[in-house]
Amino acid sequence: MTAVNVGSEETRLIVLRGNSASGKSSVAAGLRQRFGRGIALVAQDNLRRIVLRERDRPGAANIGLIELTARYALDAGFHVVVEGILYADRYGDMLARLRADHRGPTHGYYLDVPFDETLARHATKPIADDVDARQLRDWYRPRDLLPGGVETVIGADSALHETIDHIMLDTGLAHLPAVDR
Repeated sequence: MTAVNVGSEETRLIVLRGNSASGKSSVAAGLRQRFGRGIALVAQDNLRRIVLRERDRPGAANIGLIELTARYALDAGFHVVVEGILYADRYGDMLARLRADHRGPTHGYYLDVPFDETLARHATKPIADDVDARQLRDWYRPRDLLPGGVETVIGADSALHETIDHIMLDTGLAHLPAVDR
């Protein structure tokens, strides 16, 4: 794919990655709630599991759909939060393209939660009835960071509101007006 500039100097691209039950979806929802209208949520689970109903495999169709959706929303003037497990070896090239092509600031965050805490958090989720500890262990990749130091690591000791505050300030969203759409 050739480089195609996307978004504007004003749009923010935020990538939230981490293992299952690390808090990605909660952080993304909190950012949207705090900011107001004008943030598009591009959730890996929604596009992969709901829209396409496909397994997470190298080269799967959801990778392109995530990229296409993020690009479309950025070009439409939305700030974009891409969130998901987004394994570095499967999604890294796509995320690097988005980062390189985005005209505005791009920020990456990796929610680093130890496996024991992942198990405890997972037990509180509706999917816990369908996914057992063995499956969770198979999915778990400790510190699956993207190359180049492009992500800020946020540990399990950061409370949800602290993580949202940090990202709002770091990205500049805290100082931007919501877009009434």
